[in-house]
Amino acid sequence: MLSYRHGFHAGNHADVLKHFVLTQVLRHAALKEKPYSYIDTHAGAGMYALDHGFAAQNAEFNSGIARLWEATDLPAALAEYVALVKACNKNGPLRHYPGSPVVAQRLLRPQDRMRLFELHPNDFKPLQQQMSSRQIIVEQADGFNGIKALLPPPSRRAITLIDPPYEDKQDYRRLVQMLRDSLQRFATGTYMVWYPLLQRQEPAMLAHQLSALPVDSWLHVSLSVHAPSADGFGMHGSGMFVINPPWTLPAVLEDVMPVLVQHLGQDDAASFSLDSHIP
Repeated sequence: MLSYRHGFHAGNHADVLKHFVLTQVLRHAALKEKPYSYIDTHAGAGMYALDHGFAAQNAEFNSGIARLWEATDLPAALAEYVALVKACNKNGPLRHYPGSPVVAQRLLRPQDRMRLFELHPNDFKPLQQQMSSRQIIVEQADGFNGIKALLPPPSRRAITLIDPPYEDKQDYRRLVQMLRDSLQRFATGTYMVWYPLLQRQEPAMLAHQLSALPVDSWLHVSLSVHAPSADGFGMHGSGMFVINPPWTLPAVLEDVMPVLVQHLGQDDAASFSLDSHIP
């Protein structure tokens, strides 16, 4: 199934949470001189236009990144993320939103490497055009399978973002199996899983299965921007589960998540949850 196009949702509240956490993990990895590999299993198109095309149809960015665009009261870490997005707009009006590959590329150092997987042909082509660099390899392939050949990386440092569309219910099962296999191959890697908050059993089961993985260090954060809809449809928030997170991440999120609730919340039910175990 290849009907999902992330362009419809670019810059929404889920992207804000996902990419803020991603920037924090990558910035922490860069504190050590040793190189790391960044792996994106479902990379998308790279950069998304917000003033025309898919994103303009639903304009979900208006309830996401746009609410932070002119804010002057943001914590330093959140302001840095917004500044990164502004740099992708040449410090002008909000017209473009960077997907995870572009966010990661902005933070890449000369010694680091990126490996991007994208299966959808209409997203792969622009991704390949944008990510033209000796540091980056882009492959039109299923990231669930492609990651197997990359672990462990030569540098013995890797950060993996796993962000499938979940349009196929099998994505939930495949994700957990991929993580089990990846942890056997490379137990010390950092793995970031994004998932939607829906009124369905699969997301709740996924969160439970992730917390049951045999790992000692983990972090789980979620953001709900409004009450679940009465008809049971639609995404009311999203979550990030991070295996082997930076030890600094819980404190950063304690500072930032209330601000995201304040700016991105759409009703009184807006809230966040944060739990972690980092020895």
